[in-house]
Parts: sequence; structure tokens; C-alpha cells
Amino acid sequence: MNVTNLHRIYFIGIGGIGMSAIARYFIQEGKEVAGYDRTSTDLSKQLQDEGMNIHYTDDIHAIPSSFINADKEETLVVYTPAIPNNHQELNYFTEKGYRIAKRSDVLGWISNKMFCIAIAGTHGKTTTSSLIAHILHHSNAGMRAFLGGITANYQSNFLSNKDAKIAIVEADEYDRSFLKLNPDIAIITSTDPDHLDIYGEISEVKKSFSLFTEQINTNGLLIIQHSLSLDTPKELRKKTYGLNKDADIYAENIRIENGRYVFDVVSNGKLWVGFELYMGGKHNIENALAAIYTAKSINISMDSIKEGIKTFKGVKRRFEYISRTDEHIYIDDYAHHPAEINATISGVREVYPNKKILGIFQPHLYSRTRDFASDFAHSLSLLDEVILMDIYPAREVPIPGVSEDLIFENITTEKKFKANKENLLDLIKSRLDKIDIIVTMGAGDIDRFVKPIEALLNQNPVALT
Repeated sequence: MNVTNLHRIYFIGIGGIGMSAIARYFIQEGKEVAGYDRTSTDLSKQLQDEGMNIHYTDDIHAIPSSFINADKEETLVVYTPAIPNNHQELNYFTEKGYRIAKRSDVLGWISNKMFCIAIAGTHGKTTTSSLIAHILHHSNAGMRAFLGGITANYQSNFLSNKDAKIAIVEADEYDRSFLKLNPDIAIITSTDPDHLDIYGEISEVKKSFSLFTEQINTNGLLIIQHSLSLDTPKELRKKTYGLNKDADIYAENIRIENGRYVFDVVSNGKLWVGFELYMGGKHNIENALAAIYTAKSINISMDSIKEGIKTFKGVKRRFEYISRTDEHIYIDDYAHHPAEINATISGVREVYPNKKILGIFQPHLYSRTRDFASDFAHSLSLLDEVILMDIYPAREVPIPGVSEDLIFENITTEKKFKANKENLLDLIKSRLDKIDIIVTMGAGDIDRFVKPIEALLNQNPVALT
């Protein structure tokens, strides 16, 4: 589809992080944009301020009249897989014969007309794609970036420069969406098992990533984390990155100075010294290496790349510093997979080796809890104290026999507690004199507690929104 011929786009699930980036693209292109979402959030309010007509009740009568009476050839309805089959508005548009597409299709249509840089991986996508976007934006390279998080530098998940010829997109493995993309440069950060409700077997996850590499355009480039093993096309150009000196690009002389990483970069026998990264966790150094090699591959100067890494402020909910007082440090992170939790906790330990850490985790999905309960327990046991919340169901209905207890019972940390949304703040308050650092983790609605926890630490209570 030629999206330039569209006049109006309706999003069902417009407040989602992936959907909203595409909605912002269309509003910037001068299209009429409207949509539905289940709840009002800070992000959806921003979209409304940017000119989008959004409502929060699944009601055909709430659809703007300009869409009801629209020319169907000039109108597109976009939805996400999370929308249930009985959604009234989606069924209305389907029955009336409107053009309907998944978010992944639309992202493919947009990016396939540009030089496409696609970042895939079960974790690390958002930080890596945001780093690349910031470096290119900082270097005035013409690009559009569709990101899976809100960048701290720009307070947005969509970036666009004039005369954009490069698309930076996150290649989502959920429901195999990334197979709709045809990148010129593809990055794979990780292939840890996840979304087993979709894939069933761990082997199918890796198979899907291998199929993704077959989507890379002729003469394209795969940049892959050094330790990963995937079947890839024999003719495909492939480069590796990591902390291992066998990688094509690697970091050495890593140290922590004034709360930031400082490291040197080696590639093709060349050494560049003094990179600075203001994000915790060595996994973020690896993300930076992937971004550095990508930018270098499209002829961005190393001086510009180094300055871009230094000035990158991070991504909301990715090792995000919320509060730093004399008594406590508070970090919020999107970690919702055992490997991500392990990386987050290890990053905190590395930067603050002698501090007592309280971790608060909200499991995301019944199926993920069932599939990785023992791994979650193992990762959470790295903490000094643990608070485990109820499972956030998202798109799922409860699974018999699956609850947060599957994790809780196997956590070996002595100081472990269960909490719900009603008593969480009181429980945190009771532990403040025992700990130095608080880390909230999860992909559900635990972010609703960020401001109240910050206010609690600053002794200035606010209501939970």
C-alpha cells in the first residue's frame, strides 16, 4: 500500500507505545488521525494535544463522523493483536468493508520505502534503537525513528528529521511481526525464549529470528550479539559485537567514573578511546556497541558517534533514575523477563556495590509467569529484599493454578514480601530504614506507582493516578 494516498487513519489501541509512534508519523504528514484506547494515559493525552481525536469507550457512536462517512479508498484502520475479537469498533469497520491492517503491516509499508535499520531481540531493542536514533538525529542525518519507548532526550517515541531517507524501527518478535520488514541493516540483540504462548517451543523462537535474517535485503548487513548462534543465509554479510575480544567490535578498559561508564572501542584493528555512557548495566555497553557499529556503517563520523553516546540520556523505564536523595536512590525499569531482571539487578550492583537493594516486581502475563517461574525466582533472589506484586494479566485470562506464588515460593532471599496495589506504598515505607536503593520492575501498570514512590522518598505524598 502507498500510505501517502491515505487521508485519514483510525487506530484501535492508539495509546500503545508502537501504535502511537505510527500515529505521530501520520499526524506529522498532515493526515487526520483518530482512535480508541481502553484507558487515558499521559501518552494518550499528549497525542490529543498533538491533534488526535481519541476516546476511551468501545462505542461505534464515538467514532468521528469523518470516519463513518469516509471514502474507504482514502481511509485505513489500524489495530494491534491485543484487541479482542469482540471489539465493537473493529467489527464495525470490518463489516463495512474498510481497509484494515495490523500495526506491523503499516510499519512495513512505511519503512520498506526507506533505507531501513531494524532492531530485533527479546530485550535490548528499545535502548539500542533509541541510541541509534539519537546518534543520527544529533548528526543531522535524515531519518525517522519509530521507537518502543519514550526517549529522555526528546520525550517522544517518534523522531523525524527533514529529508528523511532512513527508517529506524523496532522489529517485534511477538506474533512474528518482524517478518513484515525488509531491513537493509538488521540488529539482533538477544534470542532468549519469550512469548511461548505464541511460539510454543524455544526452538521456534530461534527459528523465527533465523527467518528474520532471511528478510534482510540483498547486500544488506546483519549486526548480531557475539554469543548468539543462528542459522543465517550463507551469502549474508554478518558482523558481531560484544564484550568479547573475538567480536568484530568490542569494548575494553571498562570502568565506572562518577556514576557513568567510560570505555574504549576496538573495531577492525582501530582503537577509539574515552566513550562515555550514562546508563547502568554492561548490557547497555553492548547496546551502545551495536549502535556505534550501525552508525559507522552508514558513514557517521566517530566523533559524532562518541558525542551522541555521551549525550544520550536514556529511555523512560530503562534503568531510569527517578530519584536520588542523600538517603535513597530510586530506579525504574521495564524488565519483565528473567534475563532482563538479572541484567538490571547486576547493573545496580555494579554501580552501587555496597548498597542494600529492595526490588519490587510485578509479573506480566499468566503464561510468562508459568513458563519462567523458577527463572524469575532465581533472578529476584539476587536482591537484598523483594516485594512481589500480583500478576498483571494484560491480554490474558487467568490460567488455573498459575499465580505469583509460583515465583514467591522459590525466592531464596530471606526478606521477601507479597503486596497488592492497596498496600504496596505502606510496605515500602516500612522498609525504608533497612535499604538504600529501590528498583521497580515490570511491563504492566507498575509505572503508576513511580510518582507516588518518588514522592514517598521525598516525603511529599501524592495520590495514585
